[in-house]
Amino acid sequence: ARTLTRSADSAMYHAKAGGKNRFALFDPEMERRAQKRMKIEANLRRALAEGELRLHYQPQIELASGRVVGVEALARWHCPELGHVGPSEFIPVAEESGFIVALGRWVLQTACRQAAAWRGLGLLDTIEHVAVNLSARQAREASLMDDISAALRESKLPAGLLELEITEGVLMENVNANVDLMQRFQNAGIHLSIDDFGTGYSSMAYLKRFPIDQLKIDRSFVRDVPGDGEPIATAIIAMAHSLGMTVVAEGVETRAQLDFLRGAGCDIVQGFYFARPMAAGELTALLRERRGQWPPAAPAPAPAGAVRPA
Repeated sequence: ARTLTRSADSAMYHAKAGGKNRFALFDPEMERRAQKRMKIEANLRRALAEGELRLHYQPQIELASGRVVGVEALARWHCPELGHVGPSEFIPVAEESGFIVALGRWVLQTACRQAAAWRGLGLLDTIEHVAVNLSARQAREASLMDDISAALRESKLPAGLLELEITEGVLMENVNANVDLMQRFQNAGIHLSIDDFGTGYSSMAYLKRFPIDQLKIDRSFVRDVPGDGEPIATAIIAMAHSLGMTVVAEGVETRAQLDFLRGAGCDIVQGFYFARPMAAGELTALLRERRGQWPPAAPAPAPAGAVRPA
C-alpha cells in the first residue's frame, strides 16, 4: 500500500508539472527522477556553503570587429556524491525550492568581483559588460536591487559593466512590475538583455515599453540556420535593430551558422565555434594573449562528454 501511494504521488506531481487538467501514469523512471531531485536539492544547499560551485565564463564576440565585447557568467557544479550536475538539472531545482535567491546572489557577487579583477589588470579594454542571468524567482524578490547594489559596491565595479539577462517568458509574467524593475536597472546604469528571445509571447507593443538594450536569439533558432530557422532569426534581427537594440546569437557552433548570422546583420555571437565556457583563470590567460581580439579561426571543441551550457 505504501509503495502504491508513493507511486501515485509521483505520477500526480509529474502531471501537475505539465500544467492543469492533465493526468500521468506512473513508471519507475518518475521515482528515479524524484529521488535524484531530492539528492540534488540536499547537496546543493551544502555545495554553496562548501565552495563546490564555480563560475565559468563564455566570451561574446562582435562580428564587425572580432573583438571580445562581453562575457556571460555560467554556474557549474561538481558534486562529490553526484559527480557533474549540469545547470539544466540544478537550476530548476534551485528555482522550485527557493534556493535560487541565495544562488543568484552568489553568482552576482562572484561575477562582479571577477569583472573588477579583470578591470584592475587592464583586461576589460574592449569588454563592455559581464552578463549575469536573473531567474523568475529573483525578479520577484523585493531585495533584488539591494543585492545588486551591494555586489557593485563591494566589488567597486562600475554599474555600466554589469549586464542582467532575463528571459522573455519571465519578462512577460508581470509586465507592469517588470517595466518598473527594468527602469530601476536602467536608471542605475546597468545594461539589460532579453535572453532566449523568440520562445515567449512578447509583442512589439510590450517590447517598446521595456528599456532593453539587447536581444539574445534563442539557440534553438541558431541551431536551425542555415535552414528552417532562417526566417525567424532574420525577423528577430530586423525587429531588434528597428527598436535600437543590438542582437546576440548564442549557441553558434559551425562556420555555416556564423556566415549566415553575419549576412543577416547579427551584431554579436557566442558559442563553441569560438570558445566553450571556461574557468576565470583560463579566460584571463586568453584575454592577456589576445588582448581583446578573437579571430574566428578554428572551432573550440567541447570537452568529452560535455553537456551544452544553459
